[in-house]
Amino acid sequence: MHIRVGYELVYDCPQPTPMILTLHVHYSRVSDLVVPDHLVTNPSVPFTAYRDGFGNWCSRIVAPRGQFRLSTDAVVNDTGAPDVIVPTAIQHAVQDLPEETLVFLLGSRYCETDRLSQIAWDLFGKGPTGWGRVQAICDFVHHHITFGYEHARATRTACEVFAERKGVCRDYAHLAVAFCRCMNIPARYCTGYLGDIGVPPAASPMDFSAWFDVFLGGQWHTFDARNNVPRIGRVLIARGRDAADVALSSTFGPNTLSGFRVWTDQVD
Repeated sequence: MHIRVGYELVYDCPQPTPMILTLHVHYSRVSDLVVPDHLVTNPSVPFTAYRDGFGNWCSRIVAPRGQFRLSTDAVVNDTGAPDVIVPTAIQHAVQDLPEETLVFLLGSRYCETDRLSQIAWDLFGKGPTGWGRVQAICDFVHHHITFGYEHARATRTACEVFAERKGVCRDYAHLAVAFCRCMNIPARYCTGYLGDIGVPPAASPMDFSAWFDVFLGGQWHTFDARNNVPRIGRVLIARGRDAADVALSSTFGPNTLSGFRVWTDQVD
């Protein structure tokens, strides 16, 4: 099936403002692009691109003074299959993990493993390992947090999510990622598009979504503590240790985000 994805972001900048943008579809899905996700700026400005340390495609621009618009409108080919479930996926001993996964065992800006370690072991230490342990973490986080866009706060950490019991999809992902790392399971934060394909449409406006991957059974697997059911049509944008690594836009000067639209729709 085909999925139309895109966004329109409008900034008001009182002065020229450098920006780093992480908005392109992840390189692992580039071959699925039927219509490319070209970055369009209005007014038009030059930009350069590079890959960050996690392989994400980033763009550098300087937004001019005044109103500045970023947009794309792409079409992605998708299998239409839901997230894969592998209940037999095993948990590796830390000494047996590939070196490239080890960074995803460590604490990070939004995932304070040092403060959550004892809580995690008290909650999940006596349960199953491997896939069953990650699913137990997702079940707990899913029921522990009350979802609401009115609860969004850019500075909220996993420890604060655990205490406050409210948040948005990034908060679900941060708490689940932190718990997995505390239990010696590599976990990485993911951001991208996720529409209402195969589920009743949500009443709230579309937004970018957050989920996470864990390393079990020799490969990475997708989990989603916010929805906690296999979903259809995830389109990955970026991966990192937490939201600080994959911010959609990092701005270096005063600005106001005055317009925000995202779409993810199945098309015939």
